[in-house]
Amino acid sequence: MATKVVDKTARLTIGRKSVDLPLVCGTEGEQAIDIGKLRASTGLVTIDPSLGNTASCFSKITYIDGEKGILRYRGIPIEKLVAKARFIDVAYLLIHGELPTYDERRNFSQLLNFNSLMHEDMRHFFDLFPRNAHPMNILSTMINAMASFYPNVDLVSVVEDIDSAATRIISCIRTMVAFVYKKSIGEPLVYPRQDLSYCANFLNMMFNSPVRPYEICPETVRLLNILFILHADHEQNCSTTAVRVIGSAQVNLYSTISAGISALSGPLHGGANQAVIEMLRAIHEDGDIEKFVRMAKSKDNNFRLMGFGHRAYKTYDPRAVIIRRECEKYLAFRKIDDPLLDVAKRLEEIALGDSYFIERHLYPNVDFYSGILYRAMGIPENMFTAMFALARLPGWIAHWKEMIGRDTKIVRPRQVYVGKPENKSEIKLPKAIFTI
Repeated sequence: MATKVVDKTARLTIGRKSVDLPLVCGTEGEQAIDIGKLRASTGLVTIDPSLGNTASCFSKITYIDGEKGILRYRGIPIEKLVAKARFIDVAYLLIHGELPTYDERRNFSQLLNFNSLMHEDMRHFFDLFPRNAHPMNILSTMINAMASFYPNVDLVSVVEDIDSAATRIISCIRTMVAFVYKKSIGEPLVYPRQDLSYCANFLNMMFNSPVRPYEICPETVRLLNILFILHADHEQNCSTTAVRVIGSAQVNLYSTISAGISALSGPLHGGANQAVIEMLRAIHEDGDIEKFVRMAKSKDNNFRLMGFGHRAYKTYDPRAVIIRRECEKYLAFRKIDDPLLDVAKRLEEIALGDSYFIERHLYPNVDFYSGILYRAMGIPENMFTAMFALARLPGWIAHWKEMIGRDTKIVRPRQVYVGKPENKSEIKLPKAIFTI
């Protein structure tokens, strides 16, 4: 692990007693106070609701500098990966730590192809969900069910054969997402094809039809690779933390990923790009963009501009920079005139010229333009979060592998109890009328 103990400490003084806590330093110079022995030394614990100031782990996977707008996977800037790599290359990079060689990529691709079919008995599960069931609920259930159909993936199998487990989930969820969509519109399911790449296969399973053959557009495939790469990992976010916490109990990989999907399904995490589209539509129908900006700035109004600001970034989200550029190019290429793009660009222009947003570091984030791109590709809005889950799988698997591969204790936070004090009176219960 690329960390070191800094030759200095942080001194915590409580009354007349002081304790020196070591500082640790990460690869990029980040420093943290190691409080591992705080309770043993002082009897005290720290409290940090939402963990906004707490590093919960050491990790080699993703680096973010929110002040400078930097995002790197395994040390490689996201801009370079988007320009040169495919999604499966990035998936391999996240899971193994290095970009694949030619032979490694070929083997990984073959495993993705071989594992692209779900167990045929699982197909019948789709018939048991209501037609209007949310895709994320279906995916969470189906991924969890995989633990019953495939060998349990535990610490031993990670050491022996992580690629088989990883490619099975990464490939199967792509098939599941397409099946969920086909089920929702009443069309026959389309099986994966051996001759298509990962992203081309997904598009074909989503949109091909016996009466309306789908023509795979190379530019759409390229763009989908970019979107998946940008969403593949993002450090210790809510769903990734859920994966690491649940995985620390030695839970099998399928059930752990199911928990990550459930965490992602919330409107404050994976559902943000859908909320952006709904907001842009409302602004477009109203026609007065400035009015919505005033509403967002008003203390007396609960309205907020979706897609602006990010917990990790104090400047423009580097992923949003790429998506904005690709969004304009793709819509022009497809000759799509989406009024929501015009609203988004005008809204960004107004907000970034307003000191209220600049002082609060409210810049566009990854969700602001991604929904417009998915719309242009034909992805329905209720599937946006499922697309996020599909892309985030390599990151979840990488964090699970990194966490479970060490001598990690089960996660067990402390708390500060603020309930009632001890009740020393006798317990009095109402007289029982019936005996149960």
